[in-house]
This record gives sequence, structure tokens and C-alpha cells, in this order.
Amino acid sequence: MENLRTFERFADFYPYYLQEHRDSTCRRLHFVGTSLVIAIMAIALLSANWVLLYVLPLAGYTFAWIGHFFFEKNRPATFKHPFYSLLGDFVMYKDMLIGRVPF
Repeated sequence: MENLRTFERFADFYPYYLQEHRDSTCRRLHFVGTSLVIAIMAIALLSANWVLLYVLPLAGYTFAWIGHFFFEKNRPATFKHPFYSLLGDFVMYKDMLIGRVPF
């Protein structure tokens, strides 16, 4: 049965988010996707090429969903908790950079 749990604060959601990202390949694919999102956003802002913003979801979600469907073998948290999940992507990215979450 699918987890229909609700979260009132991101601080309560993030441990759940990390539990849904236990597989290292999944986390690495998220890291690649988030890196692409940051790079594309920077290029779009610096070049004022706003059309690039349309590829942001494709760049981020393609890698993340491959990680979930083929390695983690679960449904992305995006489907149940879209806003917290997006924030979780960036917090996990930062935590991977500083060594709090393993690559």
C-alpha cells in the first residue's frame, strides 16, 4: 500500500525523503540532474535565453526518475509531495557536497 503520509514541515519530510533515496546510484543520478538544472539556470540567466527554462524539468526529472524506477525501485516522492520533494533535491545535493549524505 502506498504511503499517504502528510508532512507539516520540511524538517519532518526530509528524513522520509532520504529513506526514499537509499540507493547510491539513485542519489548520484539526482546529483547529476540537479547539477544540470543549476547549470542550465545559470546559463539562462546569464544569456537571457529564457527558452532554456523549459528544459529544466526534463534535465532534473529524467535522471531522478531513472534512479527511482531502475535502481531504487520505488515511485519518486515528487508524485506525492511535489514541493517538499523539489526542496529535498536541493538539500540532498548540498548535503552530498558537504559530505553529510554519501555519494
